[in-house]
Amino acid sequence: MMGGGQEQLQQLSQELQMLDQEIESLEEEIEGHQTEQTEIDEAVEAIETLESGATVQVPLGGGAYVRAEVDDIDEIIVSLGGNYAAEQDRDDAVDVLQRKRESLDDRIEETREEIDELESESTQLEQQAQQMQQQMQQQQMQQLQQQADDE
Repeated sequence: MMGGGQEQLQQLSQELQMLDQEIESLEEEIEGHQTEQTEIDEAVEAIETLESGATVQVPLGGGAYVRAEVDDIDEIIVSLGGNYAAEQDRDDAVDVLQRKRESLDDRIEETREEIDELESESTQLEQQAQQMQQQMQQQQMQQLQQQADDE
């Protein structure tokens, strides 16, 4: 049968595991945002450097591409979110993409702050668990000492 201290330690351990899983999930979220930022940077670079008449590889999905000629680089269709897109000129398209990137920066910063809070909470729980273990060890030592004195 487990004592109350053991049950509390087990509960702390479970809480720590949940915090670790949540931190890992948030770190994956940041990686996804960073990947999206890289894609945005590549799109902005392409918009700024491509000329009408240039040949590009257009992804079809599944790792397949087709070569295509850019008919008019001054007309760019940009996703606005929510399955909506709009035709933009070069400058407006770059502005839309840069605003998306800035929004991702904000989300990454918010997520990092959340991770910091969770890591702080995790550290506190670890310290609490260590203190409980030390107390339990001291109690066991005292009990053993008491038994030895009684004999």
